[in-house]
Amino acid sequence: MPSLLSIVEIGGYPDFNGLYQQSGYQTVQVKSVRKAIAQMKKQAADIIVAEFNFQSDFRDRTSNLETLLATIQARYPDTRIIVMFENEYKHAFDRLQLNYPVDIALPFPVSPDMMELALSQLQSSESKA
Repeated sequence: MPSLLSIVEIGGYPDFNGLYQQSGYQTVQVKSVRKAIAQMKKQAADIIVAEFNFQSDFRDRTSNLETLLATIQARYPDTRIIVMFENEYKHAFDRLQLNYPVDIALPFPVSPDMMELALSQLQSSESKA
C-alpha cells in the first residue's frame, strides 16, 4: 500500500485523512516539518502533502518548506509533493519552486475534489512511469 505523509502545521482546511485512505494510501500526519523529516527517516513516503507558510522574518529562507524540500530532493527523489498555498504569497511560493519544484500546487481554499484530483494525477503519472 502506498504511503502518504501529511504535514498540518497551521491547518484551516478540511481534514483530508479520510480521502487519503479512501484513495488507497496508508497515512501518517505530523504537525511540523521537523517531525516530517524524522518520519521520513523511519519510513519514506510516496507522497507528501504540506502547507506553504510564508515567513518574511526568516533570516535565511522564506518558508517552512525549504529544509523539507531540500531533504526530499537529496534523499528521496521518488517522493511526490503536493503543496497548498495562499494566493497572497504566490510570489514567494513561485520563488521557492525555482530551487525546489513541487509536483502539484493547490491554492487555498482546497476542496476535497481538488485534493482527490491531485492524488489521481499523481497516481496516473506513477502508473505511466
